[in-house]
Amino acid sequence: MVHVKWEPFRDLMRMQDRMTRLFDETLSRIFKEEMPGGGWSPPVDIIEREREVILKMDLPELNQDEIEIKVEENTLIIQGNRKLLKEVEDERYIQIERPYGPFRKTFTLPRIIDQEEIKASYKDGMLKIILPKKPEVQPKQILIETS
Repeated sequence: MVHVKWEPFRDLMRMQDRMTRLFDETLSRIFKEEMPGGGWSPPVDIIEREREVILKMDLPELNQDEIEIKVEENTLIIQGNRKLLKEVEDERYIQIERPYGPFRKTFTLPRIIDQEEIKASYKDGMLKIILPKKPEVQPKQILIETS
């Protein structure tokens, strides 16, 4: 008989992940027409470095011209639409699990981001947005004059 070590935290994390997906799927079906972003939300990694913040977003099967990125006031908006390909004559879908349709992600930009220098690239289904930080403003030393 093989003994398997029980890891309660791993089980709890799995259960939390399942519940989150269940709520997301249920709410997106209920409010799909009302949701401003559409029915799915692409995963995003956010990495902070000394001089920049980087967003990496998985957007497989989208063309670069199907992705819109804009900044309105202090909000970065990324939106697009992944279309379900139509079936061809000798193919039919048995199961569809990958999400399709419009998406919209918004991020509030902190004041340290230089909005004029934001850059984006897209390669192999991954969108990469570089948000450079403004140069640090050094405190100015005030000299006291003697009278």
